[in-house]
Amino acid sequence: MQIDSIEQHIHRLLSAQLQGVMATQQDAQPYTSLMAFAHTDDLRHLVFATFRETRKHANLMSNALVSFLIDDRSNDPGDYQRATALSVFGRAVAIVADERDAYLALFLAKHPSLHAFVGSPDCVLMRVEVSGYRLVSEFQSVRVLQMESPAVI
Repeated sequence: MQIDSIEQHIHRLLSAQLQGVMATQQDAQPYTSLMAFAHTDDLRHLVFATFRETRKHANLMSNALVSFLIDDRSNDPGDYQRATALSVFGRAVAIVADERDAYLALFLAKHPSLHAFVGSPDCVLMRVEVSGYRLVSEFQSVRVLQMESPAVI
């Protein structure tokens, strides 16, 4: 039996899941939001979209540090042994105009039903410049992947 590298395991989980929970911070209090996301093949970025007039966007403008939790649980007691949870740490930045098309294509390839949402003038496309991953499986098996300085697609 071949054991996946941590990169393969992370890539497979990110590819399989459509949504995750993003944590921002407001007045030293965590604030969480369910978010659709996509990821770059090199695992350096998560891409998400939000309206500008939201609490999460305001939080990101005052503190760009974020965490995403992405998991494959099925709400079954067996999840304690079988489910995998991935924490993604990084810094969220707005995607600039000359990079937008590539990141938008990546996001819409995974979420075609959100085309109208991301096309709204009130929507901002953002990316998380990933600094690291923490992958927990089999209840307490923990693997960590630290990323070098982020690249741009």
